Amino acid sequence: MLLKYFYDPALAQASYLIGCQACAEAIVIDPGRDIAPYLAAAEREGLQIAHVTETHIHADFVSGARELAAATGAKLYLSAEGGADWQYDYADASTILLRDQDIISVGRVLIQAIHTPGHTPEHLIFSWTDTAGASQPMGLITGDCLFVGDIGRPDLLETAAGIIGTKERGARDQFRNIQKLRAMPDYLQILPGHGAGSACGKALGAVPSSTLGYEKLFNPAFQFTDEDAFVAWLLDGQPETPHYFARMKRMNKLGPALLATLPAPERVEGFVVAEAAHHGWVIDARPAEQFAAGHLPGALHIPPGSGFAGYAGWLIPDDQPVYLIADENAVPELVTALRSVGVDHVAGWCAPPDMGDELMMVAQIDPREAKRLLDDESALLLDVRGASERREAQIAGSRHLHYGYLFAHASDLPRETPIIVQCAGGTRSMIAASILQRAGLREVLNLRGGIDAWQDAGLPVQVN
Repeated sequence: MLLKYFYDPALAQASYLIGCQACAEAIVIDPGRDIAPYLAAAEREGLQIAHVTETHIHADFVSGARELAAATGAKLYLSAEGGADWQYDYADASTILLRDQDIISVGRVLIQAIHTPGHTPEHLIFSWTDTAGASQPMGLITGDCLFVGDIGRPDLLETAAGIIGTKERGARDQFRNIQKLRAMPDYLQILPGHGAGSACGKALGAVPSSTLGYEKLFNPAFQFTDEDAFVAWLLDGQPETPHYFARMKRMNKLGPALLATLPAPERVEGFVVAEAAHHGWVIDARPAEQFAAGHLPGALHIPPGSGFAGYAGWLIPDDQPVYLIADENAVPELVTALRSVGVDHVAGWCAPPDMGDELMMVAQIDPREAKRLLDDESALLLDVRGASERREAQIAGSRHLHYGYLFAHASDLPRETPIIVQCAGGTRSMIAASILQRAGLREVLNLRGGIDAWQDAGLPVQVN
C-alpha cells in the first residue's frame, strides 16, 4: 500500500492518495481543483487513479473531484447521506453514491465510508485497511469532522448558508461522532482535511497527522462527558465565517466548471484595467510597499503569497469580471489561486509599468506617531483583525471591524477624521486601507507592522 499526503498552504487544505502497488491503482480523497499534483504523483509511482471521492460538500475551496474524475476516467464516489437537500446535483448515472459502511476496493486496499454528520449533514470519514497484511483499519481520513487538536465547526450551514437552527443540531451530531470515535482503537492514524489557518475550526493544530489515542487524551473535544457543555464549548469562539463559503457550498453542490472550459486571461492595456478599477474589480497583487507607493484608484490590494486565495475569497465576487495587476510570471499562479475559491472570471491582467501616472498612495505611519495622533484625538484607530485575536490584545480606544466586513460597513466610518488601519503585522491592514479608499475615504493611514510593532515599541495594550 502507498499513502501520499498533499497540502495546499493557501487553503490549509489536505488531500490524500492511497494506492495499491500490487494492482497499480489508486484513489484520491478530497482533491483540490488544481489536479496536477495528483497526476504527477500517480505517474511517478506507476499508478492509475481509478477512484475519486471526497468527505463532504466543501465550503472553503472548489472541489477537484469532478475535475480529476473527468481527466482520468476514474470512478467518482459521492456521499448519499444527509437527506435530499444535501445531495450532489451534478451526480449522474456513472456516479457511485456512498452510504454508511459502504466499501471502495482499491486493489487490495479497502476504503470504508463512515457517516459522521455534524460539520455537514452528508459528511463521511474514510477508514483504510491494507488487506495484504492486516484485517483491521490502519487509520481514518477524517475530513472536517476531526482535526489535530480540534473538531470541525458545526455552524457553517447557519452562518454561511443561512439555514437557521442547524448549528446546535450539528454540534450535537459532533458530540455523537466523538462517542463513536471513542469506541475505536487508539492506534488508528488520524489524517484530517485541514491544518492551522483554516476557518473550518477554531484551534486547528499545525501538525499534519495524529493518532486517535493522542486525540482522546489531549483534544478538547474528547474531554467532555456532558453533551450540553460540549455544545456550548463548540459553538463559542468560532472564527468569522468567510463570505465565499456560501458560494463554495453552492458551486460544489451544483458541480464546478471544468477548467478546460474557462478562458485564459490575456494581457490588456493599462487603461482597460484603470477603467475597471473605477467600475469593476481589480486586484493589485504586488507587495504591500509597492502598492502603498502608488496604485490605481479603486484597485484592491491583495498581496501575493499563501494568503492570497483566502483574502480574495472574502472580498471578490464570483460573478463579475476581475482584472489583475501583477508581473507576467506571477499571473498563472494567481489565476490558479483565484479559481481555487471560485473566482473564475479573470478577464485580463496588466503589468505594473502599464498602470499609468494617475495613482494614489497609502500613507504609512509608525506606532509612536500613531499614538501621538490617537492621544490628541486626531485620528480613529480601526482594528481589522478577527475577534479572537482582539480578545488576546487590543489597543485602547480602537474600533473593531473585521476586514471582510468593510465593504458592508465602510459607510459607518467617519469621513472627516483620519483613519489609522491596524491588524497584527500590517498585511490585512493594507488590504483594508485599499477597501476604505475604494469606498471613498481619503485620509487612510496604515499602521506599519500592526499591533506587533506597537508592542515591540513598548506601547500599552489591553486584554479583554
